[in-house]
Amino acid sequence: MKALALFRRRVVAALDVFVEVAMGRVPRPLSPSKHRFKYRLAYGVAGECVVRYGNELPKGNPRHVGALESLYPFSTPDQLMAHFNADLMRRNHENGRP
Repeated sequence: MKALALFRRRVVAALDVFVEVAMGRVPRPLSPSKHRFKYRLAYGVAGECVVRYGNELPKGNPRHVGALESLYPFSTPDQLMAHFNADLMRRNHENGRP
């Protein structure tokens, strides 16, 4: 299903760090999700994606932090970005990155 792009941005934050965020609106929810957003948020360090959020069929809204995967309870795009940023900050703090 084609999504109407709302935003897409990739930022190289350091030589070995990138952040990519993309979100679009879809005509109807992507099952099993109940919302009308298609999104992909990724944080990579040293060639490895260490934090990732996105919609995936048939999983719904998985959240990956390191090797751990859990379902993300999507509510709003603003809340999604707040949780993604919190995971980045926590991951950086735990790994001694500013």
